[in-house]
Amino acid sequence: MRQPDIEIYLREDHVKDLLAWIPEALGPLVLEEAKGNTRQGVIQSTPAIPLMIVRKAAGKWTSIWFDSAETPWASDTECAHAVHTALGHEVRCSIGSWDESEGVIDPDRWLKVNADGESEFVWAL
Repeated sequence: MRQPDIEIYLREDHVKDLLAWIPEALGPLVLEEAKGNTRQGVIQSTPAIPLMIVRKAAGKWTSIWFDSAETPWASDTECAHAVHTALGHEVRCSIGSWDESEGVIDPDRWLKVNADGESEFVWAL
């Protein structure tokens, strides 16, 4: 099932690599000036993909949110794998999509994709 949006986390020091990769992989990227730790933009693909970057969303980790169901990836996990393959840096994401009707989930359960593969871990934010 395709997620309605995609969110991954990347260490702050690797975001520059991601911003260089996005235009190659998805299309031209237009970013607004940062407002505090938040920077919004749009990937000019067809259709356009809104993007929001929140620095230090989780300590040294930056949230990258593709606010569209029209990304090349069906899930956060697929995106994490694609970004890790392209950049070689660890990428983190939620275990899976969640809907309020599903009740309470464990917010500390996360997935990391790195040189060792894919593994679940507890991320006490």
